[in-house]
Amino acid sequence: MSGIGNPSTWSEGQQDTVIAALDRAVAAHPDRVLLDFGGQLFTYADVDRLSTRLAHSLAQLGLGAGQTVLSMLDNNIDAVVCWLAANKLCAVSVPVNTALRGEFLRHQIADSTARIVICEADYVERIVQVTAGTTYVQLILHKGALKQTQAAKTLIAPLDEFRGQCDDPITVKPNPWDLACIVYTSGTTGPSKGCMLSYNYMCNLARLQLRAGPATDQDITITPLPLFHMNALCVGILSNIMVGARVAIVQRFSVSNFWQEVERSGATIASILGGMGGLLAQAQDNESMQRCFGQIHTVRGNPFTEESKKIWRERFGARQVGGNGYGLTEASVITSLAGGEAAAPGSSGKRIPDFDVRIVDDLDRELPANTAGEIVVRPLRPDIMFMGYWGRPADTMKVMRNMWFHSGDIGKFDDEGFFYFVDRKKDYLRRRGENISSFEMEAAFAVHPDIEEVAVHAVPSDKGEDDVKVTAILKPGSTLKPEDLFAWATDAVPYYALPRYIEFRDDMPKNPQGRVLKYQLRDEGKTASTWDLEATDIKVKKR
Repeated sequence: MSGIGNPSTWSEGQQDTVIAALDRAVAAHPDRVLLDFGGQLFTYADVDRLSTRLAHSLAQLGLGAGQTVLSMLDNNIDAVVCWLAANKLCAVSVPVNTALRGEFLRHQIADSTARIVICEADYVERIVQVTAGTTYVQLILHKGALKQTQAAKTLIAPLDEFRGQCDDPITVKPNPWDLACIVYTSGTTGPSKGCMLSYNYMCNLARLQLRAGPATDQDITITPLPLFHMNALCVGILSNIMVGARVAIVQRFSVSNFWQEVERSGATIASILGGMGGLLAQAQDNESMQRCFGQIHTVRGNPFTEESKKIWRERFGARQVGGNGYGLTEASVITSLAGGEAAAPGSSGKRIPDFDVRIVDDLDRELPANTAGEIVVRPLRPDIMFMGYWGRPADTMKVMRNMWFHSGDIGKFDDEGFFYFVDRKKDYLRRRGENISSFEMEAAFAVHPDIEEVAVHAVPSDKGEDDVKVTAILKPGSTLKPEDLFAWATDAVPYYALPRYIEFRDDMPKNPQGRVLKYQLRDEGKTASTWDLEATDIKVKKR
């Protein structure tokens, strides 16, 4: 590979851990507010104390270095405290999506090998259903009161009984290269895989965000993003710990309440997803929005259309809009721009010094500028990429062909070095900020008694992401209607994965090997016989 326009210098770079960053911040300004949950404020010292106490309790329960602890928590203080408590023990935090249920949930719990699960009381029943008769989960600690007594062999207890009282400092500290967190990605040819992320990976991701969108200790970041995502943990919380700033974390995204929360919290930076930015750009005026003109100087998130960027600048007074970057869980952010640097229209920044990024063909031969191919990457600093897939060495080696991480995505660089995302080579979908595994979706729908064969695929959305379509062949004699299949799906898949489109067909387009040609289904999109959720009066509830 010639490496046109690529950096080639290896260096140690900056090495850090989540716990070391917190320790420094607590020592420097213990009484400064770190977290704001709807007006409930927690100082740096508060967060440090609460996580230390819980860490001691978890240690008494047998949690130790290298062991996993799984959390399924909403946006609240305990989601942060549990993460930090695990890391203070050099244990591995495994935050999972709160919308998971059924096989989606069972797989991640089992795969993580976590003995202890910490969750909202409302999620206990879901967890008990998928872990009944198994031995991997031995204790479920629930936040809040259970609505009814759970009949289960697994020990279930209130989290309140284990918050602890011991404030003794935990003297053994993690190393930058140690495993800190497992984040599950959507499966494409198999079940979801757990990306192993080091402490330095998380810190480097936070540093990269500060490079793209600088912040000071006078800033307040507001985010509605869920705390089971790296975006909220690293971009939202950890980057602000590094500069001694405050984070206002909203329970969930709401167009109608966004500007009221901005005004209440005094936020100066918004960390959202591009789809949210588009919805806010098109929302009706309200008094809070008008009073907050110019208050938000930086809006982080991808993807933002050029139209949305223009609206945010002119209507809301933001100066820096959009992240202009490309990344993925395995490789962090690999293209972006330093704050204030102008991006070419439609681009996602340039290669950053931390990574060597190339565009290659199917034989791993580097392609020239302006030619689309697969994006491959390798680090130029230690401990800034994923450590592999948890418990799946073969899958890890598969994506590390020729010792380059193969993203499965298609992109290109222009003559000036600007990067452009072109398409997804992988067979997955992205909807409302969530990656959705077509493999898992198809497995979920395949168990329906009326379905003979099913394909789940993307249909381009006018909101800039994907809409989900289920194309199915029904069993002979079935009278199943699309709306009935949709109603059934509400209990079978996460709310964010519910299909907008459903179509029943007599056959599927296939290649000679019998594999469904999903690209053809995607290209056909919404056909004349396709049922469309948005053409009905059905209301989808988040759960």
